[in-house]
Amino acid sequence: MYKNDKVIRRYSEPFKLKILDELTTGKLNKYQLGKAYGIAPTTINEWIKKYNRKDLMNTRITVKTKDEITRIKALQKEIEQLKKLLLKKDLDAMIQDSYLEVAAEDLGYKSVAELKKKLNIER
Repeated sequence: MYKNDKVIRRYSEPFKLKILDELTTGKLNKYQLGKAYGIAPTTINEWIKKYNRKDLMNTRITVKTKDEITRIKALQKEIEQLKKLLLKKDLDAMIQDSYLEVAAEDLGYKSVAELKKKLNIER
């Protein structure tokens, strides 16, 4: 047997729909059906998406305490403040670069780098 001699399974439309119908009855879950028919649960998930059967998808519910909600809101507020500070810092740097360009031009330097070198400005 060669390295690439893997068995590729193709399932018929009626078979896929049969699996989804069995899942709908609720007697077996995806993992049990997968084991019974030799199908990976991820394959069943693909079929659920393909046939737009969102009612069969797992529902994820996140339960949070009041402390967690308060902490999340505080962190979101802090993130917004940090974004504003970063934007201000970027704008200040742009303004400073513009001033340096004007100063270099007015003082007769060929470039801002030459002016910075003359003034020992590190950036």
